[in-house]
Amino acid sequence: MIVLGIESSCDETAAAVVRDGKELLSNVIASQITEHSKYGGVVPEIASRKHIEVIIPVILQALDDAGMKLSEIQGIAVTRGPGLVGSLLVGLSVAKALAFSRKLPLAGVNHIEGHIAAIFLNDRTPSFPFVALVVSGGHTNIYYVRDFGVFALLGQTRDDAAGEAFDKAAKLLDIGYPGGMVIDKLAKEGNRELLNFPRAMRESLDFSFSGLKTSLLVHIKKQGKPTNRNDLAHLAASYQEAIVDVLVEKTIRAATMKSVSQIVVCGGVASNSRLREHFAVKCRECGMELFIPPPVLCTDNAAMIAVVGDNLLSNDKIDELNINAVSRWPLDKIDSFQ
Repeated sequence: MIVLGIESSCDETAAAVVRDGKELLSNVIASQITEHSKYGGVVPEIASRKHIEVIIPVILQALDDAGMKLSEIQGIAVTRGPGLVGSLLVGLSVAKALAFSRKLPLAGVNHIEGHIAAIFLNDRTPSFPFVALVVSGGHTNIYYVRDFGVFALLGQTRDDAAGEAFDKAAKLLDIGYPGGMVIDKLAKEGNRELLNFPRAMRESLDFSFSGLKTSLLVHIKKQGKPTNRNDLAHLAASYQEAIVDVLVEKTIRAATMKSVSQIVVCGGVASNSRLREHFAVKCRECGMELFIPPPVLCTDNAAMIAVVGDNLLSNDKIDELNINAVSRWPLDKIDSFQ
């Protein structure tokens, strides 16, 4: 099956064409970083308007890159939630219009499941069951994944997601947006062991990053903001290490508890070079297999949505055209809106 995927849950407008849930034919992403950087974060109204401006050109580019005509598409997959409702409605409205006008089957996809499914576009893929860490600006969750659409939540953040922790730190330090990307680059120049930031909730599989952010704020109030690049790099590296440590340690512990030997790490923060490096080292030490999508498939994209859509449509899980966007849609309630 050839599926057109559409993604507009936050501040990326994306479209992709995927064949049989595993062959990536095109993947087009229009980022809004420039529009939101001046505000230090995503402004929902601006995001929605930008989606409206670019979504049709993005879809046409995805079809062109795949060498496909719309008449050759056999199904439509679109992010239905979770996300910003205004942004979601743009992609969902276009997807429903295409499905109606072309008499194509439509699948509304859970964005978090999409992140996990991105791994099936890799040459090397895991087998079920496995443990997945979904780590992004809005989510930091650990799942036991038994099959497509079959999940058990093992751990989640109690406050900020890891991506938020990066963005808020970057804002405190006045080093730019998006914070994760800036801190990752800067931290490569610093000593990650110089400062000892707290690692919260050691005994649980849940996460908490609010105390870490507070510790950074206290440090800045006591010491002042770093005035030279070296000190800033040391601070960034030490702060990043506190986040990376708990993500790696808890995910490996979850896999051990569930007696699985395969770990998938996905979501925007999975692009972080130190996180990828630390996971690789620890998984080798523990005899576990690690699977991480390439960075372009870690950030929000429509290819991952098409993968899930292919599985849904191939199993006759077709949505009606009256489906709506949902801002909250936990994976353990994946069928609650069917």
